[in-house]
This record gives sequence, C-alpha cells and structure tokens, in this order.
Amino acid sequence: MKIFTQIKLVVTLVLAFTLSISNAQKTGNIVEYFGKEKINEVSEGKVLHVFKTGLALQMPRFGFESSSFPNDPVFERFLSNTEYRAKKEAAFDIDYLGEQLQWKAIKVDSSSSFSDRSLRSSYVYLSYRSNAEKIVLFEASGHSLALVNGFPHEGDHYDFGYSLIPIKLKKGENVFVLKVGRFPRIRARLITPSTGVQFTTRDMTLPDVQSEEDMEYKGAIRVINATENWIKKATIDAKLGQKNLETSITNIPPLSVQKVPFTFASSPLEVSKEGIEMQLQLKNSKGLALDQQTVKLQIKSKYKHHKKTFISKIDGSVQYYSVAPSTTRDASQALFLSVHGASVEAVNQANAYQQKDWGNLVAPTNRRPFGFAWEDWGRLDALEVLADATTIYNPDDSKIYLTGHSMGGHGTWYLGATYPDKFAAIAPCAGYPDLLAYRDGFTKRMLEMTPEQLKRVGLSPKTVERMKLQSINTPLENIIERAGTPSRTLKLERNYLQSGVYILHGEKDNVVPTIIARQMRERLGKFHNDFTYYEYPDGTHWYGNHSVDWAPIFDFFKQRTIKKDEDVKKLEFYTGSPGVSATANFITIYQQEKPFEVSSFDMSKEKGFNINTNNVALLEVDLSTLSDTINTLTLDGEALEITAKNKNYFKKENGNWKTTTVPSLSEKGPHRNGGFKDAFRNNVVFVYGTKGNASENEWNYHKALFDAETFYYRANGNVEMIKDTDFSLKKYADRNVIIYGNKDTNVAWKLLLKDSPIQVKNNEVDFGGKKLIGNLWGMYFTTARKDSNFASVGVVTATGDEGMKATYANHYMVNGTTFPDVLLFDSQVLNEGIDAVKCAGFFGNDWSIENGDFEWK
Repeated sequence: MKIFTQIKLVVTLVLAFTLSISNAQKTGNIVEYFGKEKINEVSEGKVLHVFKTGLALQMPRFGFESSSFPNDPVFERFLSNTEYRAKKEAAFDIDYLGEQLQWKAIKVDSSSSFSDRSLRSSYVYLSYRSNAEKIVLFEASGHSLALVNGFPHEGDHYDFGYSLIPIKLKKGENVFVLKVGRFPRIRARLITPSTGVQFTTRDMTLPDVQSEEDMEYKGAIRVINATENWIKKATIDAKLGQKNLETSITNIPPLSVQKVPFTFASSPLEVSKEGIEMQLQLKNSKGLALDQQTVKLQIKSKYKHHKKTFISKIDGSVQYYSVAPSTTRDASQALFLSVHGASVEAVNQANAYQQKDWGNLVAPTNRRPFGFAWEDWGRLDALEVLADATTIYNPDDSKIYLTGHSMGGHGTWYLGATYPDKFAAIAPCAGYPDLLAYRDGFTKRMLEMTPEQLKRVGLSPKTVERMKLQSINTPLENIIERAGTPSRTLKLERNYLQSGVYILHGEKDNVVPTIIARQMRERLGKFHNDFTYYEYPDGTHWYGNHSVDWAPIFDFFKQRTIKKDEDVKKLEFYTGSPGVSATANFITIYQQEKPFEVSSFDMSKEKGFNINTNNVALLEVDLSTLSDTINTLTLDGEALEITAKNKNYFKKENGNWKTTTVPSLSEKGPHRNGGFKDAFRNNVVFVYGTKGNASENEWNYHKALFDAETFYYRANGNVEMIKDTDFSLKKYADRNVIIYGNKDTNVAWKLLLKDSPIQVKNNEVDFGGKKLIGNLWGMYFTTARKDSNFASVGVVTATGDEGMKATYANHYMVNGTTFPDVLLFDSQVLNEGIDAVKCAGFFGNDWSIENGDFEWK
C-alpha cells in the first residue's frame, strides 16, 4: 500500500471515530459509551509496579489497523534487533516532511495514565528492571498491540480494562512497547498474582436467569494460568440454589488466559428478586479446589427484555444476545433481527425497543460492541443468533425482518444484500451500505475543509497534497482486494429486489452523513419498486429510541412476507463468494469461474424456465419446493433436460453447460470455499509446532498465543490451543485447524498437509514446483482438510527466523481487511507493507495451483 494511501486511511478513521465518539458522549441510552464502565480495581493480586514514566514516538502515518498489510517500522525495529532500546530525544527516523521522529519523555497524570492528544498514532516504550525471574500479570489498557520482551500480545484498544497477560519477567531489564489504540491514553502496571491459577471476573458472559424456567444455561469465565505448566483435565463446578453442575474445560496452556464455557442450572425463581448468587469452583484433575468465585446473576421474566446465551460453532465460545419478546404468546409470530451500532451493547440495542404484540426481537452482539462491523465473524454471529432464536421462538418463516442503526445500519444493508431470501423486508437506520466507501467519504469531506479546519485536525498542506494523489493498484494488489468482494455491498445491490426496504435517517446526521442515505434512495429508485425513504426532521445521528423503534418501520414490515419458492416467478441473485452466500430460494451458485469476482444468476419462469448466469461454473437447482412440473431448463440459451425431481446440477465446461452429478465435497463449494479468514471457524483449534529449535518453538507458541488472545479480545472468543504432538486426526475430526510452523517444525503438518500443493520447510518454499530459498519467507494460506468433507486447514508458516517475525501481524482478524487463499511475503513486510508481498491468489475449485488464479510480483 502506498504511503499516501496509508495517510488517507489513518486520517479517515481518526476523524470518523472521533466524530462517532464525540456524538456518542453527548447522548445517552443506546449510544452510551460502550454501555459499560472500565474496570479499574485489581482483585487478581497485588500491584507490583505502576509505569509512571516512559517514552513516546508519534508516527502520524500509522494508526488504527485498516489494511491487510500496514507498514509497522517501529515493531519491525524491535523484532529484528533485540538489542535496540529507545532513548530520550533519540531520532527513530525522518518523516515524509523531512522532520525527525523522536522518542519524547512522557509521564502519567493523576489517574496513573499517560494521557495526551499527542499520543494519537504513537508508540509508548516502557521498561522495568526485575531483580529476579518472576511471573507477573501485565495489565494495560488503551493500546492495540504490545511487544513484551520481543513477543507480540493483543492489546486493550477499546480501553475496557480487560487485559491481563501472564508473563515471565527476565532478571534485569524488561521491555514493553505499546501501540496506542483508539484513544490517546495508556495505562500499564504489573501485578503479582495472588495464586498461580485463578478466576478473573473481568469480562464474563452470562445470561439472565429466566424466572419461569427450570433449565440449564451456558456462561463463560476467564481462567488465568500464571504458571509454566499446562492446566489439564480441570473442571468448573457451578452451584445455583440446590443445583450443582460440573463442566470439564479444555486444557489451558502455560502463561495464558482462556475464557472457558461452563454450564449451570436453575429452578423457577421469584422475578421480584434483584438477582441471585452463583458459586463457581475451579478444580484440578484430582478434584482439588484451585480457586472459587461468587457471581451475581440477574433474574428476568422470559416475557420481558432479557439476555440469552448459546455455544458458538465458530470456536466453542459462549456468546449472548438480547431479546425484546412479544407481549403475546401466539404461535408462529414474526421475528425481528436488530443489529447494533459501534459502541453499543446488544442489551442496549434490545432495550431501545418497546415490546411488540406480533413478534419477537433479537439483538446479536457482533461478538463485541465494535466487533467486525457485521462482516466476517460478526456476520456469522448474526446468522447463529437468527438460527438459535428461530429454534426457540419457531416464527412464521415468511415473517423474518432485519433492521439496525449506524454500524448496524451498515449491517442491515450488508446482511440484507448478502442473504436476501432470509428477510421479507429490511430497515437500515442511519446506516452506510459499504464500509470502505464510508471511510473514503470522510476523506473527501476533509479535502473540502478550510485551512483553519485542517489545522484543527492536525493536517498539514503537504499531507492534504498527498491525500489527493490517486493510487493505481498493481495486479497483485487487485487480487488481494478481490478477497473483499463479498463485503462490497453495492456490487450486490440488486439483491434488494427480493425485500422491501425502509430507509430511516436523521436530516442532520453528521456521523453517517445524510447524503449517504440520499445516494441510496437515488440508487434504489433506478431499479427497485418497493422501498420507502424518510428523513427525520432535524434528526442527528441519534435522536431518541425512535431512531430505531420507529412505528412506520414495523407497519412496513407487517405488510410484507417472504414469498414461497413456488410463487417466485422472477429472481436475481448476486454473490462475491459461495462460501459467504450461495443460495437464493431454490437456486445455488455452487462454484465460480473466477474466484471472488461477483457471480450472479437471473431466473424467469414466465416463458419457460430460463436462467442466465455470469461467472458461474457449477449451478444447483432444487425443484423439490416447486409444485409445477419442469422438464426442461434453458441455461444461458442452452436447453437442458431436467433429470431429477429434487436437486439438479449443471456444470460449465469449455463454455458449454452440461448436466452433472452431485459435486464432490472435496472441491470448493458453499461448504468450504476459501479466503484465509474462512479457516477461523468450525470449532477451530490452534496447533503450534514443537519440533524446531528453541527459537522456532518459542515463536510458534507465541504466535499461536497472540492469535488466541486477539480472537478472545476482538471476538469474545475461546480457541483451543494445543501442541502438535497432542494433535490427532481422530480426536479433532471435522474441526478447522490452524497450523503454526512448517513441515520441519510442526509434526501435524504431515497429518494434514502432506498432499498440499504448497510445502514449506526450513529455508525453502515449494509452490507447486516453484522453489524459493532462504529463511526470509512468510506465508498465510488455507486449503481443504483432506480427511473431512467440510473442514479447512489454515497455515501460518515461515522458512526461518526472519520469515517468522514477518508473520507476527494478524490483521486477518480485523474487519475491512482482505486475504485470499494464499499470501507469500518476505521479511520486509513490516517496513514495506503490501510491496513486500510476492504472491497472492486463489486455488482452483479442485484446490490446485494449476487451476487457480495467482499473481506474482
């Protein structure tokens, strides 16, 4: 990525989030800042040291991670040179304006925080001299990333106060480098843990106990392992009233914190009570108590607003969603899916709605108040909540509706375009359809600012000059961006034809500018015949609960239902990837000709049964839901005989269609279609290599731990992490696996990747016969797990020390980033960003290189 593009993205995001938060702080309820208080008290031990002085380096080119391969020369310096130390007034580099970038002395304020506007886009350097080796908890907040004695750790960039990282201090100097997060403040301290293994109640996930029910519930609590040993075969006993349940938990690695699920049960309770206490006890494999904790639960009626929990199929974690149940108990009511905005808790989202008398409303979490902008794992969370709520409430399947506000308005536009046959109508409120276009919009607004306005936001004329430059992507950059096609909502806009659309926006919204809604009104007006547009007079971004709970929206919903398949006479459908969205009604785009380009079909039953396609290699047509008899299908002008009563498959070969058999699950399809991010689901397990030298083993472990920490923090996740020697195909059957290491250092490679067209070992990459030599190569790739019909293998690998350090970044866990099946880069990726990527692309539908689509630099 070019330097001016980086400036553009950084400034855009800084302004966007500044506007969003300043607006949020001026209002209340649904947009209340995070919906929670920051944790300040320490109950896990005694504070050993508070960092009160440090050094800061402002790097104005870098900020919130928004691209797949952002430059990071500061972390690169510390990673590549373990002897490097920051010094007061020492120059780190020269910026593009010709000015020195220097380490400046900083000190804390009265709240023991480093807090100053100048910390934006900065790194903070801290050191601590220990008189002996000892294990402590590193607690910091306000940072997005940390390097602790040369190894990466996830930060606490939303400033929740959740971060607790067990580390082993070295005797002598210990170095901490923190990248400042969303806000220009950092707090850091070291804690002597009260015991080696313990609970922490920071960031629990708990349901509300339903007063009318005798049932089991799922909860999650974090367990700190501040020892150098594994916690194996431990259990959690949960006692609530007279009921006591025991849950076995996964093994917890040394020096780590895991958020583990547990089960508890309750009998019917008095709803008038404010709450009820539950006793939790952590026991080792011998049944001896390691720690205990008392947790307070809320008691709610299932007929009033309340929280539910479920086990996610993505990673086995416990997630929650909030419910505004119907005021009536009729069968087969409607179901409303309401997706929240940035900084909004799902509880606040649901509480903004008055209960309806004709349907139940459910609000998923996006896995965090920010989460993934309803893309990636946020998208999957919405689908999981929709499925769980459907099982519980058994709604009329023709009366499913979608709405949301702000970032949730984006989620409504995005989910509505991605899954058009799931919703009878959608209602985006204060929403933007396309995430990247929304960010670009703020940049355009800044370019129109006066010199005085630009000065206030810290932009120099030269910076603005560079922002105006137009970047031309290379073919390699284009193929990386192509992996994000499923998120480019406007490329899928004709899918809105399947739903009614109600657009609600404030007339004077300056967070999501009203012009965005007006542009969507104009776009829909060119092809859509069932949408309503309303601007709330004088409305800002949030003007009260009716910003979402708007009666005309629900009147609009009530008048629309999802058509039965047999009643669908015309149908258009567009997708960026069958692995994200493949089906509309009874037709499925099973495979693409060109991966991650837009694929589509246009079906009509008015004059025969006709389907026209674009970028489709394999099509499924399921006639089982149709009442009329169809004997012939005209596909792209070719007449084909219908041979099956239910599912028919058609494959394009050499430009012509032919009837084919059920496609092999070993090939790509809706069940498993790639993109590297797709590997991080399906109860994924991280497997790190232990068969290298000491340095290789240490890096494999810490990289897996860093990813596990990141997935916990960003996705409220719970990924099981194991040694390669503990992995077996049978024990972890049909689960996605992420391999850390290479063929020489990870013994699970031979079990999972022996037939992979890409082989990586020390000092060599073999890319389908093309060999690259040296220890500087790093790779991310995903492929099919050959012993499973649907599981995948993701690979984080390198040819040696230099390549391993280049793989440290995990921007594949950030929304708005794009990662195809394969990415090959060298050790300069932290300095050069995307310019250091040497190859990127997609395997063929048979998971081969030969039939794939790759670009080399």
